[in-house]
Amino acid sequence: MTTRTDRPAAAGRRTGSRLGLPELAGHGRLVGANLIDSLGTGLVLAFTVVYFARTTSVPLAQIGTALSLGRLLSLPVPALVGPLLDRYGPRRVAVAANLVCAVGFLGFPAARSLWSIVLTQLVVQAGTTAYWTSSRSLVALAASSPQERPRWFALVSALRNTGMGLGALVSSATVDVAGATGLRAVVVANALTFVVAAVMIAAWSPGPTSTGMTDKGIDVTSGGFGYKAVLRDRVYLRLVAANLAYVLGAMMPSVLLAVYVTASVRSPAWLVGVLLALNTAVVATAQTSTYRLLERHRLSRIAAAGLAADAVAFVLFALVPSGGGILAGACLVAATLVFTAAEVVGSPSLNELSVRLSAPHLHGRYQAVYQMSWAVGGALAPALLTGLLALGPLWPWIALALGTAGAAAVAVTLDGRRVDAAT
Repeated sequence: MTTRTDRPAAAGRRTGSRLGLPELAGHGRLVGANLIDSLGTGLVLAFTVVYFARTTSVPLAQIGTALSLGRLLSLPVPALVGPLLDRYGPRRVAVAANLVCAVGFLGFPAARSLWSIVLTQLVVQAGTTAYWTSSRSLVALAASSPQERPRWFALVSALRNTGMGLGALVSSATVDVAGATGLRAVVVANALTFVVAAVMIAAWSPGPTSTGMTDKGIDVTSGGFGYKAVLRDRVYLRLVAANLAYVLGAMMPSVLLAVYVTASVRSPAWLVGVLLALNTAVVATAQTSTYRLLERHRLSRIAAAGLAADAVAFVLFALVPSGGGILAGACLVAATLVFTAAEVVGSPSLNELSVRLSAPHLHGRYQAVYQMSWAVGGALAPALLTGLLALGPLWPWIALALGTAGAAAVAVTLDGRRVDAAT
């Protein structure tokens, strides 16, 4: 017999299910940590260069070089984190990663020279990379079944866009009002958000699941049980290659969009803000419900559809007429909406494939190899996309369209043994 107190909870679960939400009971701290973590990232992401330009005497070009060098030096981090995930479990690694980020951002006020900027960027990027290497394993811990994991990945994507959007709005207002002092306050507040996120994840107790994931690490370090086994897994390496193409495309808004819109299309700079806000708003509000409509389809086909939509979006960007005006603006909005749809479809499905295709006893090492596609793609994208743009306004879009179309053809072949076993 259902009691009166049970009925609202049951009704809430049904509503959440219709919205594409996973079962959230007992996981409020994990949800809150994701939102707070993304809020902190949004606070500083758009103003890192501005911060060091206003608070140090380091020339702007050298600041860019220092930030890029810090990212490059952090490239080995996923490989170092993988064994830690296998030994200690994802929750402990995620807590440590957030604390490392907090230390890095607290170091910003002390950074005055080129090499101190490199060091702070290295610490922040190391913590960020370690967190995202462990984050997919946290989702696997939270999901009560393999079928629920894509909903969790969709929710995390929505939370990330919501938090980063809010963070960017807060930091923009603070900087406009308080200048360099406001920037320093934003950096300190950002560090505190990572401490809060670490505390919330530490206090979260994932319940029993049927996914085979555990928060108790298993350290396996020898022979075929290490990275050699991952690198011999051709199905998984195809996934990593497909995701690398996706990552290069995902970097487009932060690397390519502003300079293309203002310099090549010759539209006003404010339109860039509108396009980015549109992308953030759609992902934040439509991610989970849209993915619910897709989840009955085979996962590899969903991922392939997302990558194919990316290719279409990049073709549409290439076809935007130059000279500005209403037509160019409308074309940019249309291309952004297709790109956003590709993100809504592709991001959760690729993340879920990274979990389903990994061997349980080497889950951390598999996630480390997958995260390398994000690390390498993030490091390559600025030089690659701007270099192609220097050759002509069409070249970056042609390269991105071909890359994501090829990745779609790869993704549709990823119905390997572990995917079929998990569904």
